[in-house]
Amino acid sequence: MSSSFLKNVGRNFVLLYKSNFKFKLGFTLILIIFILGFAVSSFSPINTRALYTVPKDQPPSFKYLLGTSSMGRDVFWELCASIGKSLTIALITALIASHIGLFIGLISGIKGGILDRLLMFISDTFIIVPGFLLLVVIISIIKSWITVPLIGAIISIVSWPWPARQVRSMVLSLRERTFVYTAKLSGMGTGKVLLFEIMPYIFGWHLVNFTNTILFSIGTESGLAIFGLSLLGDNTLGVMLYWALNYYALFRGIWWWITAPIVTLVLIFVSFYLVSTGLSEYLHRIMK
Repeated sequence: MSSSFLKNVGRNFVLLYKSNFKFKLGFTLILIIFILGFAVSSFSPINTRALYTVPKDQPPSFKYLLGTSSMGRDVFWELCASIGKSLTIALITALIASHIGLFIGLISGIKGGILDRLLMFISDTFIIVPGFLLLVVIISIIKSWITVPLIGAIISIVSWPWPARQVRSMVLSLRERTFVYTAKLSGMGTGKVLLFEIMPYIFGWHLVNFTNTILFSIGTESGLAIFGLSLLGDNTLGVMLYWALNYYALFRGIWWWITAPIVTLVLIFVSFYLVSTGLSEYLHRIMK
């Protein structure tokens, strides 16, 4: 069964890649970004966190592809390491937040009653609290203990409530369909109804939400870093921006230092947006 499921997923992926230009372009860009962040970065000849390992403020050249910073770092190798760390944070957030939101939405929607009201009360409480300010307070308190996985986990605190509400809305609609009543009358348990009757209709939305959560996490970490609330001794795209701004890179004419993380962030946002849009269009077409 798992083999046929994997074959079906693989077949749909190939069809999607061939038929949707947005998905193809976005996925190709993401693949390049992942290769830079997780493969190329491991071949760095220097410690990307160390200071003054290369001459500072050198413009792009054959020796230094993206130039060097005022901190004596090679911008290309620092950028590759930063991409890897930022994507790691984003993937941790997406794995935690999207699945917590999915689980709570499914349980809330199918069970109803007091449990539904309690879970939605908790979700609404997190929704009305300003998420970014909450993160600022939490990270300010535990700043000396934060790590890459912990930042991803902390950002997920404010990332799950909206998905939970959206999944609940879908389940409330789906549970009134005839095939769900038929499944229940045939003796199927709640877990199997959710897994085999309702999840197929939500799975596509869940994938799109997963990619959107990655974008949210990268944007949030960059915002926190600009305020000095990230791993300032490590490499992330937000931390690169923080140091470039603190050294007034743009005003001193060291444009390559600040341009590299900004262009990379734009490419990451565009590529994930294209994948999300292409996936959504494909799923809408096959669900008709």
